[in-house]
Amino acid sequence: MLNGFKDYLLDLGKSENTATAYLRDAKLFMAWCRDSFGDEPKLLHRANVLEYISYMRNVRGYHPKTVNHHLSSLRSLNEYLITNGRQTETAVLDSDFMKIQIQYASPCTVEKKDVEAFRQRLLESGSKRDFCIVTLYAYSGIRRSECVNLKLSQIDLTAKEICIVGKGDKHRLVYLNDKTVHAIREYLKVRDSDSPYLFVSRQSGKLNPSRINQIFNQYSDVITPKTLRHYFCSNALESGYSIHEVANQAGHSNVQTTLIYSNPTAKEMKDKANRL
Repeated sequence: MLNGFKDYLLDLGKSENTATAYLRDAKLFMAWCRDSFGDEPKLLHRANVLEYISYMRNVRGYHPKTVNHHLSSLRSLNEYLITNGRQTETAVLDSDFMKIQIQYASPCTVEKKDVEAFRQRLLESGSKRDFCIVTLYAYSGIRRSECVNLKLSQIDLTAKEICIVGKGDKHRLVYLNDKTVHAIREYLKVRDSDSPYLFVSRQSGKLNPSRINQIFNQYSDVITPKTLRHYFCSNALESGYSIHEVANQAGHSNVQTTLIYSNPTAKEMKDKANRL
């Protein structure tokens, strides 16, 4: 049932990471079917979907967001099977998704002093590449996949801008501050590779995404690539960017995603609660 599912998602414009995640969720569903019924179904049956929802909620205790993520994957699988004429039944309905109260607090959990201290540790490590990576994260808001796939041809340091290819192969122009331009220039002075990709390693002409996580984990127990993406959005709004400008820079397809960064952080809300 899963043959061709990933290609279908990629053809729809889903990113490689998204398609891989959807396929993984579908395989987990199939594994549950094997454990529960002794075999994999040839079609996506509504009854099985409802039982799987109950399993995720009551047996595994998944968070509502996790349940909805799995359902999104199964809905895409359902649409794939219908599109290919392999079934007609709609097995996943909108009403199956769990209602979640939208988070109010800003997801940003670090302050500027924390980010600058983190950058300083990377600077003192002596690795101009690693310092360049964290600086780019902190002041451009790029995603991990966008970072490792960034090519030299996409960078214009004179104009202080880079062309990012984001989710769904969407292109956007991201403007760089002086800190980021200087960090890239210093890295390029010591970069010894003919690879078209900006970030390389001694073993490869393209940096592995897992290596970025290792770099962050080596110098901080708190700051992650996603942490710096949250920081960029929050810091940009505080620095005078409009909601739409931040949405464009960060590649948010919906400005509602960006709006949450205009709210106070959880820490600020807790401080206010203590003053009651």
